[in-house]
Parts: sequence; C-alpha cells; structure tokens
Amino acid sequence: MSSQTRPKLLWLQSITCNGNTHSFLNHPDLFLILSHFELVHHPVLETAYTMEDLLQKKVSCDVLILEGSFQEEGFLKDGVEVSSLIQYYAGQAKHIITAGTCATFGGIFKQKDPAAISGFCFDLEERTMRYKTYASRLISLPGCPIHPKWLSYVLLMIANKRQIEIDTLHRPVELYGYTVHTGCTRNEYFEWKIDTKNFGLKEGCLFYEQGCQGPYTRGSCNKILWNDTSSKTRVGTPCFGCTEPNYPQESLFSTKTNMGIPAKMPLGIPRRAYLTLTGVVKSFKIKRFTERLLDYDK
Repeated sequence: MSSQTRPKLLWLQSITCNGNTHSFLNHPDLFLILSHFELVHHPVLETAYTMEDLLQKKVSCDVLILEGSFQEEGFLKDGVEVSSLIQYYAGQAKHIITAGTCATFGGIFKQKDPAAISGFCFDLEERTMRYKTYASRLISLPGCPIHPKWLSYVLLMIANKRQIEIDTLHRPVELYGYTVHTGCTRNEYFEWKIDTKNFGLKEGCLFYEQGCQGPYTRGSCNKILWNDTSSKTRVGTPCFGCTEPNYPQESLFSTKTNMGIPAKMPLGIPRRAYLTLTGVVKSFKIKRFTERLLDYDK
C-alpha cells in the first residue's frame, strides 16, 4: 500500500503517564500494524512531523488516537491549549480512538480536579459537550493501560475498512462484550464460593476476600492474554476494574458485602438468582478444591 493511499495516523497526548504508548510498543507486530498507515506523529516513535508542526497545524490526519485525560483550559504545550489542538485534529479525522481509561472516561487524573478533568467524549458515564460533535467517529478503548492487541484490532479493522460494532459507550463489542470474569481460570472457585486468603496463589477465587472486580468489569483480559501468556487473575492478583468508567475505585482489595452477600451483583445476574444459587452451593463441600487450598496453606 503506497503512502498516498494509506490513512494518516496521528497520536496525540493530553494529561497522561504514557502508559498506553508504552503498552502498544510491546505489541509483537507493532511495525506490521503501523505499516498500514502513514504515521504522521507519535509521542515516542520517530516521524516526519514534530510537535512544533502539530502546534502550527501543519499536519492532517485520518485516524486520531487520543491518550490522556481531557482538560478544557489550563493544560498547555508551548503556550497552546492542548484541548484546542485535540479538537482541531478531531475535526478532520475520520476515526477518533480514545486509548485508555483517562482519554475515555477521565481516569485516575480526574481525581485531582473532578470538575475540570474528564474523558474526551465521556465524563465517567455521562456524555460531555463534545460528544454530539464527535460521536459518529468515536471508538472507546478504556484500560489502564490498554491491551496492545485491543488497539491493533481496531486499527486493522479501520485499515481494512471493516465495520466495528460498538456498545453505548462506543467500546468495540468484540473486545468489551463480556466481563473479565469470562475466561478466568478461577471460575469454578467463584461458582462454589471458595476464596483464597492470599495473593499469588493458583487456587481459589479472588472475589470475596481480595476484591476482584472481574465480575463487574467489561474486557477481554482473560481471553486475549497479556504477552499471549497471562493476566492479573492468572497470577493471583485481583482485577482492578480498570476499563470501567468509575475506575479507580476506593478499597481496591475488598468486596463490600452485607451478611456475606456482595452489595453489588455481578453484571447481568439478578439478586434473587444469585442468592438462590449461593444457598445451594454453600450446602456442598467440594473435596478436590478444599484439599488444594489446604496444600497451599501448609
């Protein structure tokens, strides 16, 4: 594909820790993915255009990737409001991708100034004033950071002019149409209400005792593994719910319960059905599970 026909790709940063940039650099086929585009600017990779060129608005783009929380006023680069720069390039882009939870919903930087800082088109789950202008071209990729293969999926779909099915928050259904709990190797322990008391163990569920957010969190971390190898829950660390609008939550390592019952039900599970199943499973004792956990406790 010649540079004349390749879509122009521009990666812009606002208030960010660079986590999504560095995550994507770990993609095993990074340069193959990028070969489908003319990369006009990137915060780390060498490109034909500099930040000064961007500030002077000498660059055009077809695909705009936004990284970092959005602030309407007060966040400047070389005297230029970053918000105005973002909206200028968003105005000409055919596709706008918010890469990471900060760019999508506001993320961790929103904690500093909740009233002034948000995502580009969403403030938590609420639509911002920019939503109506850019919604038709918006693709949300929340995550802290994003999985590199989530971004590569979207970029290749765009490069091949394929339609991407999205949900109400503009997340690709292929990536966020189920929970992190889906594909978790600890699902049997969750179903039988057998929890682990410690981090780093291979056995036991992390939900009740360790605050795992997997049943509440949309994402494909346990189906599209990190480095094709693992995930938080596979190594014995609870999911933090980093793809959700309300991330980061307080009390990451605890699940609020009322008399042993979660205060909030897992996504899509009616309370009555959950209580009924809980009552049934607690009447059973699964020997093979309890023996494994006893071995770890020794």
